[in-house]
Amino acid sequence: MRASAVDQIIDGGGADIVTRLAALPENQWFERKSGRIRPKDLAEDLIAFANAEGGTIVVGIHDGRSDPPLPARTNDLRQAAHDLTVPTVRVHAEEVHVGEGATLLLLRVAPGEQVHETRSGECFLRVGDETKRLSFGQRQELEYDRGSAPYDGTPVAAKVDALDPEQVEAYRTAIGSPDTRRMLQARNLLTPLGELTIAGYLLFAEHPQSLFPNAHVRVLRYTERERGTGAGLTLDDAADIRCEGSLPSQIATAAEAIERLLPRRRALAVSGRFEAQPIVPRDAWLEGLVNAVLHRSYSMAGDHIRVEIFPDRMEIVSPGRFPGLVDPRNLLDIARHARNPRIARVCSDLGIAQELGEGIRRIYAEVRARGLTDPVYTQTQAGVRLVLSAADAIPAGVLAALPRGATDTLAALRIAGRPLGTGQIEELAGITRPTALKHLRALQSAGIIIWEGQSQRDPRATWRIA
Repeated sequence: MRASAVDQIIDGGGADIVTRLAALPENQWFERKSGRIRPKDLAEDLIAFANAEGGTIVVGIHDGRSDPPLPARTNDLRQAAHDLTVPTVRVHAEEVHVGEGATLLLLRVAPGEQVHETRSGECFLRVGDETKRLSFGQRQELEYDRGSAPYDGTPVAAKVDALDPEQVEAYRTAIGSPDTRRMLQARNLLTPLGELTIAGYLLFAEHPQSLFPNAHVRVLRYTERERGTGAGLTLDDAADIRCEGSLPSQIATAAEAIERLLPRRRALAVSGRFEAQPIVPRDAWLEGLVNAVLHRSYSMAGDHIRVEIFPDRMEIVSPGRFPGLVDPRNLLDIARHARNPRIARVCSDLGIAQELGEGIRRIYAEVRARGLTDPVYTQTQAGVRLVLSAADAIPAGVLAALPRGATDTLAALRIAGRPLGTGQIEELAGITRPTALKHLRALQSAGIIIWEGQSQRDPRATWRIA
């Protein structure tokens, strides 16, 4: 579910508005609450949204049914941000009538410019579909990251009419907003004073490089494994591509360039046939590209995003270090935290970004499914480098000892993504049963796969990746 679905339902109205809102999965930007919620508990959710990327809370739905707040409680809930959050969370409240005298309370929470907490000092953060209480250390890191307002929410030296009308209209249609200004306000692309933000300009200006010359992606391909220098530079003259325009345009242009320039090799595909496939899975490098564009530091004016393609790997370099809440040593347990919350939300509306902070985990999953070595993230003084290698995760010495064709049998098991019986593997790999057994036993002896069954004659026995 994209964040725009909530707005489309609210703006569309109708007798079944509660049913449709109740059917939407809660996510990074959307939460449902019963009308009986205590103002204190509501304040925790308001704080969590404000400390993340903002969002919408609908009060008055419980267990799929209308459960509106009593009129006497509505004002207390409206005042929860003012009375119970420090500093006060910025919330726009409106009442939505849903028939038979029932009213939902719709709370639109803006991303905070500082770290918010309860009056008792508790701090919360929205992560996926959960409101999480932060430890003292996590809260301290969030404060370091929020030492000032998120850069993408600061005013830019341009007017709203500087935006590309076609791109703005396409986005307005996508989220079902009735008018452009309301759309920009709802996504916090205008400041409270009505000024255009940096996020709005980067997302929808035809050529934002006029004010942000380094806000672009450069795709380069090298002919050798090393870059070289001077006369020994290995950069392909025809493969140095500068991708400019709005952020969505940059991503689309860069993705097309990478697709064209990335080396390919024949391998067993999902179709069960050997086909030319990119040396790095598309979903992995695309996720890396999107993450770089969405989460780079646009306040760093001295550098741009670089995607460097080599015969044996791809490297993506993005300006700006990991936020303090992110531990580079343990990226699979990363907590969602967007440096550019407004940009991240709009790109989710457009279907460009995932909603659950799962980008890095997805990159790991994609390369592991292909049997490649894990992604490598390194953090420098100025930015983050992601290396996606085409090297096999199995050591070269082990591979050399396997029978010819055993890696193709292993590829069939990886493609399936689940345990398979011997017959299924021989069918998928297109080999005879004796050959399949020879390969499977060699892979088992190397500790690469595991056989699971009750006995050697067990018809339900399967093989799985170790």
